[in-house]
Amino acid sequence: MTKKNKQLTAQQSEEILKTLKTRFEKNKNRHTAIEWTNVREKLEANPEKLWSLHQMEETGGEPDVVDFDKETGEYIFYDCSAESPKGRRSFCYDNDALEARKEHKPKNSAVGLASQMGIDLLTEAQYRELQQLGKFDTKTSSWLKTPEKIRKLGGAIFGDFRFDTVFVYHNGVQSYYAGRGFRGVLRV
Repeated sequence: MTKKNKQLTAQQSEEILKTLKTRFEKNKNRHTAIEWTNVREKLEANPEKLWSLHQMEETGGEPDVVDFDKETGEYIFYDCSAESPKGRRSFCYDNDALEARKEHKPKNSAVGLASQMGIDLLTEAQYRELQQLGKFDTKTSSWLKTPEKIRKLGGAIFGDFRFDTVFVYHNGVQSYYAGRGFRGVLRV
């Protein structure tokens, strides 16, 4: 996508900012020491990041601020939807896996769509941090950024929350399921 494609209209910008503010105020436990006015200022100064948050919202991710990195001055957003985002399910892990499938190809890959959206997949550590903020993926699962060693061997990892426990498992990169999507992270 070109830079021009990653621009929101003024109306879309106001709508996503309103949605993010409402979610921010409703879920203060996720960001107790962060002020919305500072987040909004940062978002308005970074329209491409606001576009990415809009993409996260449009695909069902319900992005919200979960942290502030004091070293970089960035706010960190995670997908906070109760279940893996509906608009990002039934994808294999990455584009190499998608291309390797001979039949029954999914419409995209998790890594490929994340890249198009300008976000990254959550790492295992980030996924475990998210699970400290609530119960996520109790009926679905989410692909996670996979360590290169595992990926080179044809595998990928995913996580879910069952039996009051966060589980991280593995699958072949070419596999895909209706109940598995991916969660993203965006730094602004």
